[in-house]
Amino acid sequence: MSRKQQVVVVTGASAGVGRATAIEFAKRGAKVALLARGEAGLKGVASDVLAAGGIPLTIQVDVADAAAVQHAARQVEETFGPIDVWVNNAMTSVFSPVKEMTADDFKRVTDVTYLGVVNGTLAALQWMLPRNHGRIVQVGSALAYRGIPLQAAYCGAKHAIQGFNDSLRAELLHDGSQVTVGMVQLPALNTPQFRWVKSRLPNEAQPVPPIYQPEVAARAIVFAADTGRREMTVGGINFLLVWGNKFFPGFGDWYLARTAVQGQQLDEPLNESRPNNLHAPADDLHDHGTHGVFDQRARPYSRQLWLSENRRTIALGLLGVLGGALVMRRKA
Repeated sequence: MSRKQQVVVVTGASAGVGRATAIEFAKRGAKVALLARGEAGLKGVASDVLAAGGIPLTIQVDVADAAAVQHAARQVEETFGPIDVWVNNAMTSVFSPVKEMTADDFKRVTDVTYLGVVNGTLAALQWMLPRNHGRIVQVGSALAYRGIPLQAAYCGAKHAIQGFNDSLRAELLHDGSQVTVGMVQLPALNTPQFRWVKSRLPNEAQPVPPIYQPEVAARAIVFAADTGRREMTVGGINFLLVWGNKFFPGFGDWYLARTAVQGQQLDEPLNESRPNNLHAPADDLHDHGTHGVFDQRARPYSRQLWLSENRRTIALGLLGVLGGALVMRRKA
């Protein structure tokens, strides 16, 4: 199947990473099913997908509702045909110390951010397994390996996705299935979430620098879908964070305790009247677009991502140089 015929599903497609990913697939003519809650956001991303050269299908759905996600998958199959790629991206969070969180906060974040991935994966598998074809990409975070202050519910959900994905991957391998799953661990991104996630902080929240534009994440997600890469970590600091936590977790505790509470807040007081998207969409009446408010600080590229995408070519080049050096040494 050519790329122009690809059928792609993106959850959380109305803004941020989901929207950038939908546009990236659309640039090559894909049919893109856009799943999200917000009506205005869905209209906006559908227009963007069409302008980029893709064919959009908007489906208003809460990924925490398993039956609704199953119905959405059927709608995609009946409208577009067999699903090739399913990207689980929808998320929500609460910025808050654990001691101020409620059980309802934890439940809702888990229902959307973790169980939304489970629901999407089960819906995709229902159609992909009988055909023995398809690729599922889970949008993760470096916080799947290293929890940070003020985001306990979100970090817990991302940890859960990592464990779920490992279990599923092993089962698919055991069955000899051609359906594959991958996970892309993202860095801090300039998305609208920092102005619509529920917050109990005294100041407005910010992503922990370095900050990247959502298009960087989108390119990594599309690359993972194309190549079947098991896992990708985007951003040099994220790479160090993941690997550093394996060997020096105590240092991570100490460092984050000293830096991450203030580091996630601006000097701007929290606007307590602003809506949040925990239980209802924040983009139902107003389309927030792809980017957040940190354009001036966000990087449009990642050198580490380029190295990851080209690692085979780089390795072969280094082997060639090494081989040439050995030949020259023997001749000398």
